[in-house]
Amino acid sequence: MNSVLDYKGDRGLRMLDIFERLNRGELLNKQDMVRYYGVGAKTIQRDIDDIRNYLADRHNACVDATIQYDRGAKGYRLTRFEREWLTNQETLALCKILLESRALEKTELRGLIEKLLTQASPSDRTIAEDIIRSEYGAYVPLQHGKKLLEALWKISLAIHRHKEISFFYTRKDGMSHQRKVKPLSIMFSEYYFYVIALYEDADEGEVYRTYRIDRLTDLKETGKSFRIPHSAKFHDGEFRKRVQYMYDGKMRTIRFKYHDSSIEHVMDRLPTAKAKKLADGVYDITAEVSGKGILIWLLSQGSQVEVLEPDSLRQQWLQEGMKISDFA
Repeated sequence: MNSVLDYKGDRGLRMLDIFERLNRGELLNKQDMVRYYGVGAKTIQRDIDDIRNYLADRHNACVDATIQYDRGAKGYRLTRFEREWLTNQETLALCKILLESRALEKTELRGLIEKLLTQASPSDRTIAEDIIRSEYGAYVPLQHGKKLLEALWKISLAIHRHKEISFFYTRKDGMSHQRKVKPLSIMFSEYYFYVIALYEDADEGEVYRTYRIDRLTDLKETGKSFRIPHSAKFHDGEFRKRVQYMYDGKMRTIRFKYHDSSIEHVMDRLPTAKAKKLADGVYDITAEVSGKGILIWLLSQGSQVEVLEPDSLRQQWLQEGMKISDFA
């Protein structure tokens, strides 16, 4: 086969190239195509018509895309209906979520944003690109600097296949330990991706544990399968409602007073919360929570919060609050 493609003699190859260029969002001028492919204008028109007919036949009455002639620009373009393309608004929103999350290493982020932008309507794609470009230039990734997409996919496959995984986990104090766990779910919270898994603890038995994925090394499947009974199935949504900052721990009901005229952000932070208004600017709030992350959040609210129950949490809140007060 010659290294130079025979677009003139091979009609199938020529039509594939035309379609690929249209699919990339290019505007194709007929006279330019005549010169590029070395065929007549009627031949180019037949190629365009046949590709257009193929698109119509392929989707029957539900046409997703067609080739239209843009008289103003004097060329052909592939036009897709909105249900297949992301709108400019959708593309911009997704790109901004990725940028604000700061979850990905910069080259991985760039690849995702570039692919998202190609899904925007070709006519307005440059507007979305201009808006995002300045924000991407100022993007500051997280300190760990690790690429995560491969690890996320490996763990996702293990979850789907019900396969045990092993890895070395480095804690924030620098200590590293090997773990073998049953992965159940991947979650994202406060800049980081986590895997929720069942771990066989020597003292507590099988317990839920959360592991930050950027702290995993030598990640692999052990080859051992596992099954979770339907009655014990992990429910991502229920877990997320109750956990704060991805600190695992036992379930408990807490109660506190909140002093503020608006409790919207409290209800958003604690989806299980129920609030009773006591007076103007004072609410009695109960919520089901899991883990010690709730203490961190309560302390972050300062004098707006007064913890009431359980007593063990109240004592922790008082002690930690005094430390903060003394430091200040």
